[in-house]
Amino acid sequence: MWCQASCDHNQPIAPELNVVPRSRFLSCLGANKLPGRLAEKLSKTHYGAYNVTMQFAKAKTDFLEYLEIEQNRSQKTIQNYDHYLTRLIDFAGDIKVSDIDQELIRKWRLWLNRLGTNTSDELGKTTQNYHLIALRGFLKFCAKRNIIALTADKVELARTRRSQVTFLSEDELARLFAEPDTNTLAGLRDRAILELLFSSGLRVSELVGLDRDHINLKRREFMVRGKGQKDRPIFISPEAASWIEQYLAKRDDTTRPLFIRYSGNKQIDRSGNFHRLTARSVQRLVARYALLAGITKHVSPHTLRHSFATDLLMNGADLRSVQALLGHSNIATTQIYTHVTDPHLRAVHEKFHRHSE
Repeated sequence: MWCQASCDHNQPIAPELNVVPRSRFLSCLGANKLPGRLAEKLSKTHYGAYNVTMQFAKAKTDFLEYLEIEQNRSQKTIQNYDHYLTRLIDFAGDIKVSDIDQELIRKWRLWLNRLGTNTSDELGKTTQNYHLIALRGFLKFCAKRNIIALTADKVELARTRRSQVTFLSEDELARLFAEPDTNTLAGLRDRAILELLFSSGLRVSELVGLDRDHINLKRREFMVRGKGQKDRPIFISPEAASWIEQYLAKRDDTTRPLFIRYSGNKQIDRSGNFHRLTARSVQRLVARYALLAGITKHVSPHTLRHSFATDLLMNGADLRSVQALLGHSNIATTQIYTHVTDPHLRAVHEKFHRHSE
């Protein structure tokens, strides 16, 4: 391509690509001397690095492949991003990427705000923000690929309230651990799961991904790969190690998963797993034992993770150590526990607050 405008650029511009940088192209053509629509049409037509006709569904597929190959994101993260971005297609259809503007996003946010779920009449603000985070990631990808799209910084997240941390007291933990029937293999498994969740602070996704050879019961420590593909050390109590050992001793199979299910179809899949217990199954069994124990608050595997962190801080552990044990990237995430667990503040209050005589 040659610069045809009356300027000093009397030479080929990127002849091997036949592409002119957009700003330079418009400058050379003298866009201000051409009708506005014609200038914009020329800039889009000749600036070959832009794909102005790309549909959202196709760009979304490219984005998900980019997350998998170039960003090395986990399959769960990719599934979540796919789910969130598909909801934009559910709302607006398979539109062009260039048609995604602030007004469309505003209407989509209203739609999300009124979208019910199986357990609630509307999506929570945090869940809505997950959709927007996925969209921002997609728009950043478009910018890297020179696809005409809204800039990611135009998408603002909703302000959310920080949820109150729910944790179990010593009495509630004792009642919860006493519920599984340890005379059965499934009961032994459930007791081992409860003990391990509280002892280690594992996320439920990390727990169900464990294999027998991942955990060292003699040293009572092992490594786990958590969010963001980051490894961290896990330490467990003698009680948790004992229950896991009892459970494994009773098992008569040789399959890899540390925890397996004992109901449903028991066909061995291609990976060699003998029906690895799912995260949803663990969530259900924790909630069921909590109800049987007479605990009225909502209890999930994450509640036991909260209880693990709370127990550490109440007994004097420093925040940085707890951050490392939980696998938090940001110390601000760990600070959600400090308003209920700071023993120093209690000591200061008791020592220095004026007492009535």
